[in-house]
Amino acid sequence: MIELSLTEIAAAVGGELVGPDAVVTGAVTVDSRTVGAGDLYVALPGERVDGHDYVGAAVAAGAVGALSTRAHDGGPVVVVDDPVVALGRLAHAVHERLTGLTTVGITGSSGKTSTKDLLGQVLDAVAPTVSPPGSFNNDIGLPLTVLSADAGTRYLVLEMGSRGPGHIARLCAVARPDVGVVLNVGSAHLGEFGSAEVIATAKGELVEALAPEGTAVLNADDARVAGMAPRTRGRVLLTGTGPTAQVRATDVVLDAAARATFTLHAGGETHEVSLQVVGAHQVANALSAAGAALAAGLTPGQVAAGLSAAATRSRWRMEVTARADGVTVVNDAYNANPESMRAALAALTTMTGTRRVAVLGAMGELGPGADDEHARLGEHAAGVVDLLVAVGPDARQIVAGAASATATGAVAARPHREESVHVPDRAAARQLLAGVLRPGDVVLVKASRSYGFELLAADLIADGGGAGDEVGAQ
Repeated sequence: MIELSLTEIAAAVGGELVGPDAVVTGAVTVDSRTVGAGDLYVALPGERVDGHDYVGAAVAAGAVGALSTRAHDGGPVVVVDDPVVALGRLAHAVHERLTGLTTVGITGSSGKTSTKDLLGQVLDAVAPTVSPPGSFNNDIGLPLTVLSADAGTRYLVLEMGSRGPGHIARLCAVARPDVGVVLNVGSAHLGEFGSAEVIATAKGELVEALAPEGTAVLNADDARVAGMAPRTRGRVLLTGTGPTAQVRATDVVLDAAARATFTLHAGGETHEVSLQVVGAHQVANALSAAGAALAAGLTPGQVAAGLSAAATRSRWRMEVTARADGVTVVNDAYNANPESMRAALAALTTMTGTRRVAVLGAMGELGPGADDEHARLGEHAAGVVDLLVAVGPDARQIVAGAASATATGAVAARPHREESVHVPDRAAARQLLAGVLRPGDVVLVKASRSYGFELLAADLIADGGGAGDEVGAQ
């Protein structure tokens, strides 16, 4: 963060400084365990612990002060009514002071983090860029990302999530983007929004926030996203595979590891791109990243080179590991919705292997249609994998859908197909798979974040003797 005194911070957030003034020369953190010299500690209430209990420890560790709802004997405090609101106000004040900065906001039902990671690496190859790994896309994570920028930062890439109307507008008020990227409108959080139309309205808050000199990068292959064009005052840049896209991919080919190569058409130029990330769905993410980078001032050649060099930076997103015994584990356990499930299964089916095994858990936040969505997932999986293992009580309908599709002949027979299996929990899945996996199998592990399937993926890797010839996080 740029250096600010506690007095300046108090003025920016509408708080009151209690104690001596000091200058914040380090970072802003919400975790007392990571505090270093010169930091500002923000005391947040939590489900298990209250950050206010650790103000003294943070100051002892080197923090020059804290944002808190009350004064503390341990050191100077800027007292505020709501530390989360104050954090956003501080980020806004810092963002307003940063000159020569191009800010990019990214939203969508799926692919936000992958696209952010691609774009961050493309931009960072040209100039100093802030784009942290992980999904810092809410009222806490986004301000912390903004506050990690300083006077030397030239590009700031912000991921924007939404749990309802008004959320993205609020994030844009913290740091208004110069470039707004909308990836897709899908089923993620459908139970909270109620309909795809409401999701589209909420996602479109990003392009509404752009100034006239800004650029909206919209996915032309998604009708609801393309339909957001009239909602922005900025210029519109369309990406996709169709003829209306100004940033377009042709000649898409997947290799044996499900990594795509394609020809990038942009700005009257063509360049070859060879992605290091896994899955055909990454082409759309790469095109959105390309559009944002072009809007930020990069050349098509710089964009193509950056995309070809970029790898996945955030955990549990199509991480591919070859076990010592010859089994390949694909850990895509960070999250799941109907669209991302199908994308991951599509990637699995293009990977070289003797058998394709899908270990799937439930998809959360789908609302009243959850059972039908899980049944449809099972029907789809039955037609593309050799062994389907559904894990947990919320995943029963996956196997029911697969059984229905098989019984009715709705899916074509596969030479290695085995009967779909439901198990009660991750431990049972691990035990089952230990007895059936064999060299040459490729195993996809995926579920919504709350089910913790990254632990199952780690167990499966360990059960095979650990990593062999490391494929790595793709």
